[in-house]
Amino acid sequence: MSSMDSLLVVYLHGFRSSPRSSKAQMTGDAIAYRVEQGAAIEWYCPQLLASPRESMDMVRRHIDASKANRLSVIGSSLGGFYTNYLAEHYGCKGIALNPAVRAGRELAPHVGMMTAYDSEEPFDFRAEYIDELNRMQVEAITLPERYLLLAATGDELLDWREMSAFYRGAEQIIIEGSDHGIHNYSEYLDAVVDFACN
Repeated sequence: MSSMDSLLVVYLHGFRSSPRSSKAQMTGDAIAYRVEQGAAIEWYCPQLLASPRESMDMVRRHIDASKANRLSVIGSSLGGFYTNYLAEHYGCKGIALNPAVRAGRELAPHVGMMTAYDSEEPFDFRAEYIDELNRMQVEAITLPERYLLLAATGDELLDWREMSAFYRGAEQIIIEGSDHGIHNYSEYLDAVVDFACN
């Protein structure tokens, strides 16, 4: 890579998750390895906020301030929903890992006090956040070739068939079995990072 060609990779975790999730850490480590090999890649994996609007404002400020001339966004579950929003906004690559393609619908039953998975930190998930999600809803992706979908048929929370239909025309890796967290993510990590970086 020349110094002119640099890439910003944004990783967005799922609902109630954090940058400490195993998929976020594995992906960050894989990017760090490429940087060690000489690739010009900036890694950004923020702790998202309860408010979808505030989360995306924060991420967009970071993207807009970056000196990188290319952008790839990777997102898991709710982060996959945000990935669609950002990929359409910036015209960049989007990699969705068991994405909540209709997050407003999926999260409506979860309004109220919640706790984070890895810290038990309480947070208030408000009804207005569902409205914020609905305003970000991508009804159909443009340029499917910009997208990679990883979907597990064993996802216990979301329907992989809905994901596959939503990303029609995009590169898709349908994982037989597994689960919502993609416990065997390490097997697909190279494919994800290759798609993001190439």
